[in-house]
Amino acid sequence: MQTYAMPDWVRSRILRRRATVFAHQHIAAEKSALVVIDMQNYFCAPGQPSETPAAREIVGNINRMASRLRQAGGTVIWVQTSSARAHERWANHHRHDLSAERAARRIAGLAEGSEGYALFRGLEARAEDVYVKKATYSALIQDSSTLEAELRSREVESVLIAGTTTNVCCESTARDAMLLDFRVIVLADATAAATLEEHVASLNNIALYFGDVMTVEEAEKRLSS
Repeated sequence: MQTYAMPDWVRSRILRRRATVFAHQHIAAEKSALVVIDMQNYFCAPGQPSETPAAREIVGNINRMASRLRQAGGTVIWVQTSSARAHERWANHHRHDLSAERAARRIAGLAEGSEGYALFRGLEARAEDVYVKKATYSALIQDSSTLEAELRSREVESVLIAGTTTNVCCESTARDAMLLDFRVIVLADATAAATLEEHVASLNNIALYFGDVMTVEEAEKRLSS
């Protein structure tokens, strides 16, 4: 598993602007949602085009946080990337940033109903959970998904982010969540990136500017019903 220890320089800069490293001293479960990003076969399973091997190692921690939050009265949301609107919502990315072969593989691999689109094995998703489809890296940018509406309808204030990859879809969603005035927690041991360097750099940046970065255990200790 990709480990993260907050560097002293990050900690000291946080403490310049408030008295505690974590803004969340308490996490009110009924006002919180665990948002699990892109834990799909396309990003997790061996041999898939965007395989992130470290993502397979966080399944247990995601299940643990999801179970604990459900028990305390919170919401669990599974966010899956869909290519259904790739040519409509994200045309230039697919036309110019990817090769024609890569774009075609992505569209096929993330088509709803495909093996790549499905949640990775071992994830304990429940019928009572919420399921959201997103079109772009961020689930909270305008017209990417219904995530904001789902959060607002449940009066969610704090968003706990897990999934893959840390520095792309997780960070993009975390940034937009903070800018939409949600309180943000990114779970360091329930997120994963292609490399440890990317994982650590992303978490440092989030901790400095966009939200708390804590472990599942640290979040559990602060969770209240």
